[in-house]
Amino acid sequence: MAIPPYKSPARNAYDIVIVGGAVIGSSTAYWLSQAAGAGLSILVVERDSSYEFSSTALSTSAIRQQYSNPINVLISQFGVEFIRGFRERMAPFYPDEPSPDLGFREHGYLFCIPPEGVEAALARVDMQRSLGAHTVFLSPGEIKERFPWVNVDDLGGGSWGAEAEGWFDSMGLLNGFRRAARAGGVHYIDNAVTGLDVEGGRVVAATLSTGERIACGTLVNAAGPRARLVARMAGLDIPVEPRKRYSFVFASATPIPGRMPNVIDKTGTFVRPEGELFLTGNTPLDDGPADYDDFNMCHEEFEERIWPALWHRIPAFDSLRVMQRWTGHFEYNSLDHNGIVGFHPQVRNFMFANGFSGHGLQQSPAAGRAVSELILYGAFCTLDLSPFGYARIAANEPFLEEAVI
Repeated sequence: MAIPPYKSPARNAYDIVIVGGAVIGSSTAYWLSQAAGAGLSILVVERDSSYEFSSTALSTSAIRQQYSNPINVLISQFGVEFIRGFRERMAPFYPDEPSPDLGFREHGYLFCIPPEGVEAALARVDMQRSLGAHTVFLSPGEIKERFPWVNVDDLGGGSWGAEAEGWFDSMGLLNGFRRAARAGGVHYIDNAVTGLDVEGGRVVAATLSTGERIACGTLVNAAGPRARLVARMAGLDIPVEPRKRYSFVFASATPIPGRMPNVIDKTGTFVRPEGELFLTGNTPLDDGPADYDDFNMCHEEFEERIWPALWHRIPAFDSLRVMQRWTGHFEYNSLDHNGIVGFHPQVRNFMFANGFSGHGLQQSPAAGRAVSELILYGAFCTLDLSPFGYARIAANEPFLEEAVI
């Protein structure tokens, strides 16, 4: 795994040091810079600014409101609002060129529901709609009417996000956050944090790979799948680990007519259109903690598990050819699949922004804003994300999200 040459910071002390410059860290930097302006010195330390192995870059880049937990529905609703308005929001930071269009494809998600899951699915749809989501429950016949290429023989129905769900440009979002944060005075450096000094219940300094010791007022852990390593530098621990996800882009000899949503099969396999091609993936059979630098591909996953599921659900997928494949890492929270957002109660200036379990990209606008509010004001001012706090981790009390893909 090649790492670009490391660089030293411009100063030896910052008010805020953010460990990790991908989408969560850069969203936090963006919101802090917008709220505090030049009044705070902020350093973002990113170990690989090429983002070659970043979860953000390797994400399937989608957003949905079909969650089992109401707070996640609200987080995604803000995410959709942010994505839709991204070009206008970023325009001041692109004075000499067009601001980025994230290419939001609002095709929706279609969750295929087995007969035994209908009652729970109906309850989730009611909850989502009560919060303003556009989810509808479709009977097998209604699925067939809208999407005639779907095999519904073994389904009890499906939940479909008719609006405000789809996929978008992950790196466009990240690059916009970075550009805006830098325009607001945030410093980014290519480097890695190798140690933290804790004194009197506070992180007082971070040590970098290049040897500098950087004093800090607040330390934000936005290290993605490496979050546990950073926590341990402060003598802390969180149940966050890297888990491998394999993504495949394929061509089909038979096209799918009409406006195809992101189809989530009851096996967990998903598929969506990408121009004339299709993107698919699943939860691997051997799902478990991965080595931090292990991005090896399991080629058999497509042939042995994904293709059979695709062919069963969409019989038109009888002749496929894989065009591209890659492996990415989830920062998986093994306790409850939800993010950890907030300060540690003993190491009082150590901020967690971790464990989003594959939802970090879509939750980054709200998560970064929430972290900035806690740092600047000591409380949540918009969405109340207090259920995501560290206290539940210490108490081993899950705040569960069941709708994990």
